[in-house]
Amino acid sequence: MSYTALYRNFRPLKFSDMVGQEHITKTLKNQVISNRVGHAYLFTGGRGTGKTTSAKILARVVNCLNPQDGEPCNECEICKEILEGSLTDVVEMDAASNNSVEDIRSIRDEVNFLPTKAKFRVYIIDEVHMLSTGAFNALLKTLEEPPEHVKFILATTEPQKLPTTILSRCQRFDFKKIPENDIIKRLKIICNEAKIKIDEEALKIIAVLSEGHMRDAISILERCSQENTENITVDEVKELVGLPKLEYINKLSRAILERNTINALEVIDEVINDGKDLYNYLWEVIKYFKDILVYKSTNDLKIYSKEELEEIKKLADVSDEQTLLNTIYELSDLENDLKWSSQKTIMFQTGVIKACRQEFSSNAGSNAGSSIEKRLQALEQKLANLNLKNVETVEEVKIETPKEKQEKSKIQKEEKKEENVSVSSNAGAAWKRVIDTLKRNGKIRLYTSLINTRIKEVNDLVWEVEFPNGLTSFNERILEDVNNKNDLVTEIFKITGKQIHLKYKDLTKEENKAESKRASSINDLGIDINIID
Repeated sequence: MSYTALYRNFRPLKFSDMVGQEHITKTLKNQVISNRVGHAYLFTGGRGTGKTTSAKILARVVNCLNPQDGEPCNECEICKEILEGSLTDVVEMDAASNNSVEDIRSIRDEVNFLPTKAKFRVYIIDEVHMLSTGAFNALLKTLEEPPEHVKFILATTEPQKLPTTILSRCQRFDFKKIPENDIIKRLKIICNEAKIKIDEEALKIIAVLSEGHMRDAISILERCSQENTENITVDEVKELVGLPKLEYINKLSRAILERNTINALEVIDEVINDGKDLYNYLWEVIKYFKDILVYKSTNDLKIYSKEELEEIKKLADVSDEQTLLNTIYELSDLENDLKWSSQKTIMFQTGVIKACRQEFSSNAGSNAGSSIEKRLQALEQKLANLNLKNVETVEEVKIETPKEKQEKSKIQKEEKKEENVSVSSNAGAAWKRVIDTLKRNGKIRLYTSLINTRIKEVNDLVWEVEFPNGLTSFNERILEDVNNKNDLVTEIFKITGKQIHLKYKDLTKEENKAESKRASSINDLGIDINIID
């Protein structure tokens, strides 16, 4: 006795049996009830979402001798012959292997003949995007004006590859991915009818792994039922589909986040000794970091058990989003390098060491940085108060007459007016005030990144910030931060009244270039020259 796969054995026989595509099945049923079925349909969507199933149901219902509420009866002679595949009036064609002009020409010649038994001759062309250009051209006229007794149902996963001339001649229905809850409901029905015992959590895992494709979900269930005839558990599902045990992945992820290079290298050695493929292992680590980031942002992950979620929560608590993002980018670059490298082990080890030495720290580091900033602000405030008290003490000792006070006030106003004019025209003075303002407002990171910098006015709207001591990558990241950029531009606008665009220049690099150029010129002379400072 031949065995029939579960997804074929439990293929829906009516529109009402389908799940997740109600927006399509309702429309098709209404067309059948009102006797307004079109001559050409295009069903598009991902694999295993019900395109071929809907096409077969539609082919039966338009030919059914006893249709009921837009559904085929599946009991009459015509329905039974279509289900058995013995009715020649319903033709299923795979365009992946029958994509030539001759194949389409044979259809074009057949459509002129009346159906033998059924009311309509129905052509179901699957993977229609695989047809050649000549085949599409041969199909055009027939598809646009077929005989009254012919219906075309085209199905494809890639509608963008179809010519617009084909798209414009069909009623298009887009099949969406099936929601996980609907997949679970359908799997429960199949398990009850096939007498398969499975845990509720295992069904959820299968639904997540199927990614919205019902056929994939049923295929996973079938493989699990063949391995275990008693009761299918979560661990068995994960083992069967190839999900790796998280021990190695968790160990390496923790080592990277804790900047523990020794532990990271030890984990890599364990993985190599166990014969694991480094490229696949790296891909799983990247995905694991992505899951940590998702959990940190949403506190929700569906594919992990409670114990595994606890481990992810621990890693999420000791890291920040920026660190996780940087690690994902770093490991993704390593993945690209590893793909083309002949020394994968060395490349993998050095890449992990580099990831362990990122400049961005975890939450603990961020909290420490925040604590230092607060202490600096408190110290600056105390100094400011101390200076203010000293000034007040000096002013109390000095006694001024009313006339002296009036003259002093007038002089101060004139000086302040001159200072404002000077600042608006002097970029250097304005820049100094900007830096002082950042310091007073507690923008410590931005302030420390700009200490000892000089400003050069390129033109009326562009300033060049020069870094005599060099521009580190850490300071560059701080200056490129969107919030810091906005703060800096805002302060400049307050002082100058202009929307200034800033450019950054590392003078140490310029000096190195000049020195290199000078040395090159000396070498070109071919003589020894002693330069005395």
